[in-house]
Amino acid sequence: MNILVLGSGGREHAIALKISQSPKTSKLFVAPGNAGTAAIATNIPVGVNDFDAIKEVVLRESIDLVVVGPEDPLVNGVHDFFLNDAELKPIPVIGPQKAAAALEGSKEFAKEFMMRHNIPTAAYESFTGESLEKGYAFLESLKPPYVLKADGLAAGKGVLILQDLEEAKTELKSMLLDSKFGSASATVVIEEFLDGIELSCFVLTDGSNYKILPTAKDYKRIGEGDTGLNTGGMGAISPVPFADSDFMDMVESRIVKPTVEGLKKDNLPYVGFVFIGLIKVDGEPKVIEYNVRMGDPETEVVIPRLKSDLVEVLVAMANGTLDQIDLQIDERAATTVMAVSGGYPEAYEKEKEIIGADTIEDSIVFHAGTKLQDGKVVTNGGRVIAITSFGKDFKEALQKSYQSMEKLHFDGMYYRKDLGFDL
Repeated sequence: MNILVLGSGGREHAIALKISQSPKTSKLFVAPGNAGTAAIATNIPVGVNDFDAIKEVVLRESIDLVVVGPEDPLVNGVHDFFLNDAELKPIPVIGPQKAAAALEGSKEFAKEFMMRHNIPTAAYESFTGESLEKGYAFLESLKPPYVLKADGLAAGKGVLILQDLEEAKTELKSMLLDSKFGSASATVVIEEFLDGIELSCFVLTDGSNYKILPTAKDYKRIGEGDTGLNTGGMGAISPVPFADSDFMDMVESRIVKPTVEGLKKDNLPYVGFVFIGLIKVDGEPKVIEYNVRMGDPETEVVIPRLKSDLVEVLVAMANGTLDQIDLQIDERAATTVMAVSGGYPEAYEKEKEIIGADTIEDSIVFHAGTKLQDGKVVTNGGRVIAITSFGKDFKEALQKSYQSMEKLHFDGMYYRKDLGFDL
């Protein structure tokens, strides 16, 4: 099969690497890709939201399957674009249609979906500029900390957790009236704060059947001890030690099953990955949010643990035969540590030469924000490279990732040295 992966991050490199290992893969393309995908596939300089250019690539390269990495093109309707085009319609797309992608595209839509299908989540209300005063009153009815979420896509940065009521009111006004997160915060969801420990659950579905992938936990804050600004993720661990079989039975019966059945009941066609952000509160799972794709950097620990042929799994998802697949999972723990550009998640410089990645042997190197320039691999983003290792437990795996990280260097490089501190 000829397969096209859309995206350019560590998630897409991890998915592409697993696809490249399948005997069913003839040719593999990544658009736009990065320096890592260039070594295992053909990169095509096309943006993930340039649907006409994607169509050209798909027809020119006789693509048999398209795998969508990031959320943007899904929320913008790339799957629908294929279904509405006579030439593209026969080509399966892994990723939900636009209506279902609203689970990530709109926090309000997701909360309404959970309420409708009795899926446990935090109490909430949503507000617009017109209802700002009501928003203030709702904040006054809550106990701190206060959770404010931009309704739309804000590149993982649209969530604020604040201790002070007056600050929460100021930020609400800034989001609704001053467009703090652009159009993403035209509506803001305010919800009760849930106190617990977070994890991510990943589900594959063909629209009727589902399979649950290994759990993972990522670390979002830039600073050690989970301090400082939120990032796209500084590293991840899989499996999550506190998610035992009893807990996962609750996740499946109370959350995964009603989610897949709810999508069906609401006539929201869904072929793809469902990422469920969970929090364990007093021993029980609640949903923080849905994403309609794999997480990053969680993909870099979850996909390497998959022993099954990923292409076989993706084809079964496209054909509605996922129930016939027996997922084989590596029992070992996997951890990934993310090296980021100096200054990230605020302003940072690009095009710093990356040295040493080719000398790492005991770990898998996943490229995120990298590109090839004059024959050299240089930085091209905030999160640059993820280093994934296996071990008998997460501590052994982390030790290997950190040892490998010492071989890597670029100007201003930073990574967190305390992953797993809370486990």
